[in-house]
Amino acid sequence: MENILFDFISKYMILSDEEKQAITDFGIFKTVKKDTVLLKAGQISDKSYFVIKGCLRIFYIIEGEEKTTAFYTEMESITPHCVMNGKPSEYYISCVENSAIMVSNVEIATSVFEKFPRFESLCRILSEQLLAKNQTQLDEFKTSSPEQRYSNLLKTRPDLFQRAPQYQLASFLGITPQSLSRLRARIAEKKHAD
Repeated sequence: MENILFDFISKYMILSDEEKQAITDFGIFKTVKKDTVLLKAGQISDKSYFVIKGCLRIFYIIEGEEKTTAFYTEMESITPHCVMNGKPSEYYISCVENSAIMVSNVEIATSVFEKFPRFESLCRILSEQLLAKNQTQLDEFKTSSPEQRYSNLLKTRPDLFQRAPQYQLASFLGITPQSLSRLRARIAEKKHAD
């Protein structure tokens, strides 16, 4: 599991054996089973997550219905709002599939940054990339039709269609599962007609 992370980090910087050992020694690598809830609405947490392998999702429960707002897959991180603002979480984070994750908190991050200052630069770069990606996704969601959102998801994250249940994908796209089925059928008909 650690080697997958180290390979990812090597795209940004070469780690020394001492740095690799320090990361391993923190005991932050965890495996979690599908459907495990890592954070519940109403909880206060100090934990951040980095997906090494697997898929996590953020969802709200509104009027008894799950509303999926994000999926996180390999080499993506989640820092819940409650970590930053100290207030109870408004949403849930759960595992869509069996996952290997890195679980960190402010104390661990501070220790790593003190011992290896260049990790702070790496985290800043990754945070900036995530912020830009999230802003792009939000803009696309607000300015596109359900069919455009579906087509865009097929282009940018086709793996989600194999990994997440249809009801979660439909919620993420802002439509009902029935609408997603009709949308898929309509697109399949168009392709067949062409």
